[in-house]
Amino acid sequence: MTELSAPRSTPRPQRFIPIAVAGRAAPHSRQGKRLAFQVGFFVLFVLAPVFDLLRYDLNADHAWLLGMEWRLGLDDFLAGKATALEAAGNIMLRLFVPLFAGAGLFIWAAWKWGRLYCGWLCPHFSVVETINKLMARASGKPSVWEKFPLPRWNSDGSPRRVDARWWAVVVPAAVAFAFLWAVVLLTYLLPPAEVYGNLFSGSLTRNQFIFITAATVVLSLEFLFARHLFCRFVCAVGLFQSLAWMSNKDAMVVGFKRDRASDCASCLPERQSACDAVCPMRLKPRNIKRHMFTCTQCAQCVDACGETQRDNPDGPLLAWVSGEAARQNEAGFRAIRER
Repeated sequence: MTELSAPRSTPRPQRFIPIAVAGRAAPHSRQGKRLAFQVGFFVLFVLAPVFDLLRYDLNADHAWLLGMEWRLGLDDFLAGKATALEAAGNIMLRLFVPLFAGAGLFIWAAWKWGRLYCGWLCPHFSVVETINKLMARASGKPSVWEKFPLPRWNSDGSPRRVDARWWAVVVPAAVAFAFLWAVVLLTYLLPPAEVYGNLFSGSLTRNQFIFITAATVVLSLEFLFARHLFCRFVCAVGLFQSLAWMSNKDAMVVGFKRDRASDCASCLPERQSACDAVCPMRLKPRNIKRHMFTCTQCAQCVDACGETQRDNPDGPLLAWVSGEAARQNEAGFRAIRER
């Protein structure tokens, strides 16, 4: 009894701030919310032109915003009823001010929280994840460029099932998404009633047919072979978010308890890590921030870690951290490397 009640020795001071585990979100709850955001934004992406929420009408030569015509106010200038100074003022107030204000808000969110738009809203990234999962079922790999198959076990302990017959779903799904994207993109440029009316009646104009066909072919190839490459190296929206995020040392990152790395290396059988397997961008979530440049903050790695460590009294090794904890997370990485 005396031994049991004896005080524990004082632990050696850590070189980085531990990640708190209290109040962490349940994996299925967080991913369920993220899926709801993705589905909702994808529906908005498809329906925004239909309800004139946001589009540019090439026929009418003006934009639509929130159901109202959005013009630059140049009609009076072209008719000789306004001066050049008044025209310049209209362009500044009606184009550049809203544009810079929206871009500033977007970049501020990325500076603080990273590529949340990509991981939680972007309609392209939702397609990337969908095809990833289908391709993993067909081949055991989320991408045709992946060198090694995913672990044979899911983070919840269930075996991963692979069946080549899923290729009969992968390719049609990619083509279907590409066709939908092609049609929707055209409705951002032409009246949706005209586009959908011509499509359903089989009377597309020559230019409409060429646009939809070419876009479907290009997007099908991109969805099948280059979707990760596009998100990582081509997408300007993602690039600017990443640059803003990298410039803020206090920004939200995936923190890692590096002093417990041995627990992480064997969370799955055959000494494999669940967090590496679930990342849709094919990153190594335990890495330093600059190697996580294209992280979309989808938190799948955090939730996979929570599942594999659910019976561990010390809790998971991965969690979102920000502020000083984010700084110390990177400092902890350097400390490990210096040893």
